[in-house]
Amino acid sequence: MSTTSEEPAWKQRAVERSTRAAKLRAEQRVERFLDAAQAIIMEKGTTDFTVQEVVDRSRQSLRSFYQHFDGKHELLLALFEDALQRATEQIRAAASGRPDPLDRLKVAVQLLFELSRPDPDAQRPLFTDFAPQLLLSHPAEVKAAHAPLLALFTELMAQAEDAGRLRGSIKPRRAAALVMQTIMFIAQSNDVSEDGTAHPITADEAWDFCAIGVTRT
Repeated sequence: MSTTSEEPAWKQRAVERSTRAAKLRAEQRVERFLDAAQAIIMEKGTTDFTVQEVVDRSRQSLRSFYQHFDGKHELLLALFEDALQRATEQIRAAASGRPDPLDRLKVAVQLLFELSRPDPDAQRPLFTDFAPQLLLSHPAEVKAAHAPLLALFTELMAQAEDAGRLRGSIKPRRAAALVMQTIMFIAQSNDVSEDGTAHPITADEAWDFCAIGVTRT
């Protein structure tokens, strides 16, 4: 005689339906908090705001906020990860239109350079204020946030390797990490001098420099 205590199918369906509904409501509440924080950042041009401001703007409760986030740091981290994910999707879309794997890599490198460089007309405090602090205080979180972007560049490097265009002495993932760090550092420190005499590095120059290091001659 069977002694299984499996729940009836109707009850399983009811529980699953309830769980899906609860998950959807939670996702909607999180999005409202993120949208509110993003709007405040755009208005102020800084990440200097309070949790209460976010709660008031989202028209939700403080209790609800702390059900989803440990605090302001985790909220900013979520916004930072979301911005990096969107940048990754933008780079993937731009690179996918090129049939040659080296051209795809070139497009990705140049677009990453443009997205990483300081823009006085675009307020990006998540990258100019929050990210440098995060790198010093929580390097593991920075690494995790950049994981999708690293995965994309590793994929592009692997495609170049399969086509015989990558140096045999360097592995795709390592090459991807080196190129990403080089490009972002150059772009973020690529300021124009006050007297206008400096000649900022271009995306083409950045690609040419990296290409020497990772591609076959």
